[in-house]
Amino acid sequence: MDLFLLTFAALFSVINPLGSVPIFLGLTQDDSKESKNKTALWAAINVCIILIISFFIGEYVLKFFGISIDVLRIAGGIVICTSGFGLLSGTFSKKRGVSKKVTNDAQHRSDIALTPLAIPMMAGPGSMSLLIAMYQDYPEYQDKAIIVGSILILSLTVFLILRSANFLSKFLGASGIVAISRIIGFLVLAIGVQYIVNSLVAIFKI
Repeated sequence: MDLFLLTFAALFSVINPLGSVPIFLGLTQDDSKESKNKTALWAAINVCIILIISFFIGEYVLKFFGISIDVLRIAGGIVICTSGFGLLSGTFSKKRGVSKKVTNDAQHRSDIALTPLAIPMMAGPGSMSLLIAMYQDYPEYQDKAIIVGSILILSLTVFLILRSANFLSKFLGASGIVAISRIIGFLVLAIGVQYIVNSLVAIFKI
């Protein structure tokens, strides 16, 4: 249960589906309710697939390019810190690579569930590197099953949040979403710093 909660909390903080609500509403503002629900479903499915592939295949990609796990943790920590700082400063969408040009282009395409919603907005470099590191840290099959389970529950949570985007926007308001994003940003920043510190300790011990 501890590993499940740890994985879920870390991924939820990095992915920050609540922060994606305004962009989801903007990209689907002219869609019907049924179309919005379908987009939310496929965005969650895409997030799930990307995260699971990153978890199981990422280690072999690192070996192919000769990248050590500690270097990955430092790089991932920097990316996570950047995302956290972006949330705190209100420039998160820009740091996620969702420029105005990309947003405008997405309005005219039917695959917004994959990009920019699933990647790079939610399943970005931060969550990928986090899962690749966890694959190394938890070698037991039981632990891996728990992590996959937390990914599945997280994906369901992403779907429910995006499906309830209109309600959340009205209930929380713009200021409420911003406040929650600031809190999550602080947690994301702390996670990134912890990753960098742990990696530096491991490197200097060697």
